[in-house]
Amino acid sequence: MVSNYEILLRLALACFLGGLIGMERERNRHPAGLRTHILVCIGAALVMLSNIFIFEKYKGAANIDPARLGAQVISGIGFLGAGTIIKEGLSIRGLTTAASLWAVAGMGIAVGLGFYTGAILATSFVFIILTIFNKFEHLYYGKSGKALLILKSVNVDGQISLISGKLNEFEMHYRNFSVELTEDNLMTISVKITENKNISNVKLIEEFYKVNGIKYVQICD
Repeated sequence: MVSNYEILLRLALACFLGGLIGMERERNRHPAGLRTHILVCIGAALVMLSNIFIFEKYKGAANIDPARLGAQVISGIGFLGAGTIIKEGLSIRGLTTAASLWAVAGMGIAVGLGFYTGAILATSFVFIILTIFNKFEHLYYGKSGKALLILKSVNVDGQISLISGKLNEFEMHYRNFSVELTEDNLMTISVKITENKNISNVKLIEEFYKVNGIKYVQICD
């Protein structure tokens, strides 16, 4: 049976590890921040402690699966993660935060089981990915210069595919594709692009004006 001291230690460690990841999310103003990550990690740890308690108490009296409660944590965290994902037009945000919640739940399970080495190492890797890798990503994708491409187009089927095809034609890397419909049957399309040195912004604007249905083109730094 797990001692009271060990229970306190595991819950405190879960609070610390979950809080470490939560602070990074909170600092970057994400929907699930410090408190959410701490609660998820402590909750997962408590579930596994309860699992151990049940297993020890009823060992031999019933056929008990010691991994069942932990499996429910992993599947159940998906509902909480889904709440952090925001869809705006064709742009989706919050996937990284949802993944961090899932990872924190795994850390809590590991701590609850007493697998401290795995939990601490996993926390270290997740923290590095969320901080250092984020800076590396901005550095890598920002070498060619970032710009915001704004288009106004008629709202017809297949228009998004035409625009995407044009970007692919000029080997433009793009992300955060969002669409906003207007009352005059037009749509405003905003997309972040990485500028291609082989084509100037002026030339790119000229090419987009050649696309059927495009009414307005602007590129902002």
